[in-house]
Amino acid sequence: MKLSVERIFEGQPVPSWRDQLTWRAFGMSFVLSVLFCFIVMKLNLTTGIIPSLNVSAGLLGFFFIKTWTKLLDSAGLLRLPFTRQENTVIQTCVVASSGIAFSGGFGSYLFGMSKRIAQQTSDTQDATDIKDPSLAWMIGFLFVVSFLGLFAVVPLRKIMIIDFKLTYPSGTATAHLINSFHTPEGAKLAKKQVRELGKFFSFSFLWGFFQWFYTADPDHCGFINFPSLGLQAYENM
Repeated sequence: MKLSVERIFEGQPVPSWRDQLTWRAFGMSFVLSVLFCFIVMKLNLTTGIIPSLNVSAGLLGFFFIKTWTKLLDSAGLLRLPFTRQENTVIQTCVVASSGIAFSGGFGSYLFGMSKRIAQQTSDTQDATDIKDPSLAWMIGFLFVVSFLGLFAVVPLRKIMIIDFKLTYPSGTATAHLINSFHTPEGAKLAKKQVRELGKFFSFSFLWGFFQWFYTADPDHCGFINFPSLGLQAYENM
């Protein structure tokens, strides 16, 4: 008889907060946050649409830390096993960091306020409409944006999740995914998922690298400007 995920973890005690906030979790969070911030900025400056990164952050965090702990265990140096709660810390830090890259306006209104963008318009320029933010200004601005979102989430959580008992889709899906990763069957599935993710990432990188060799004029040349939908659609962009 196959046990449910809840029954598998029923007898396991919840680690203390000191065992959940580990240096390896923060280190992996930092590395994945840098990677995801590049992805978010790329999408922000091209399409303007950012997908939910909860699942991919949880998946990659599990794969890399699990690989690291297995190496330490084989060498007899492992002190703390990798837990679901530690996986959740990694996923939360990565999503929060990449979310700041998007909501902080680095690809939208911070650019729109700058003097360089103002010089590209034919409108009358006013000093009050231009702001070239310094690093200290941006840090303070991000603190305000982050805490404003925190204060807005708390009452919404009480109304939507506690009172109305609505299901939070991305959070619930991520929780089920992280729970399944830490089962024997889920660990095997996670390896397959990371393997497939690596294949498509490699194909995307190589295809973009191949396109780069045939791009002389980015506006009118290269595979990216191929009229897939016909010449009339291409002329009207």
